[in-house]
Amino acid sequence: MLTLEHIVWNLPDREGILNDVDLTVTSGKLVVVTGPNGGGKTTLAKVVAGIEKPSSGRIIFEGQDITDMDVTQRAKLGIAYAFQQPVRFKGLTVKDLLELSAGRALEENVLCSYLRKVGLCANEYIDRELNAGLSGGEMKRIEIASVLARNAKLSIFDEPEAGIDLWSFSRLVETFEELRQQKRGTLLVISHQERILSIADEIVVIADGKIREAGPKEQVWPLLFASERASLCPLGRENAKIDAMRRECHDQER
Repeated sequence: MLTLEHIVWNLPDREGILNDVDLTVTSGKLVVVTGPNGGGKTTLAKVVAGIEKPSSGRIIFEGQDITDMDVTQRAKLGIAYAFQQPVRFKGLTVKDLLELSAGRALEENVLCSYLRKVGLCANEYIDRELNAGLSGGEMKRIEIASVLARNAKLSIFDEPEAGIDLWSFSRLVETFEELRQQKRGTLLVISHQERILSIADEIVVIADGKIREAGPKEQVWPLLFASERASLCPLGRENAKIDAMRRECHDQER
């Protein structure tokens, strides 16, 4: 489905944000990317979506080299991206956005189903404009709904929990579980949230611009959330970094 080969992404001053990243995402999986702030998670997501271009390395999507493709070209291939901070579209309504995302006119019951999945009452939102009248949390949920409407081959969600209330977050997690069970595309989710991590098929840990751990949830989960006794398994020098990362994730949860 998706393969990253030796991906490097540098800031203009040549500081490395991603440093020789190799990653394979299998079709139909829910993959959660986690790690400390500043570790490279969002940059990784943007590089995959085509918002940022890697300084070096290759990106292969369904057997095709997409390294030099822009975000529009990748979207046409079936890659969708939900920003951490959604973009507002003056003059467009929620209905317009969902129909543009789906590529067709949508009946009211279909529009309602997408909005319910992100915890919004459809009747109150379908005809509202995507402007300053909507809160950041409302915009976040509407954008997630628009990504769901795409039915993309690969959907990327950058910290979908940011700015939404607990009830809506619970509904969102249920939606991710439903999509995962139905094998409706591949999901790549950037998140610190333990509940999202708990439903993952695979977990990727990134810190200091490098993949520190990647594999099935059952393999990686103990490194993040096991008891102190379990976390003392012999991981060599990387163990201290992973322990620090795990503590940071817990601090953010609190």
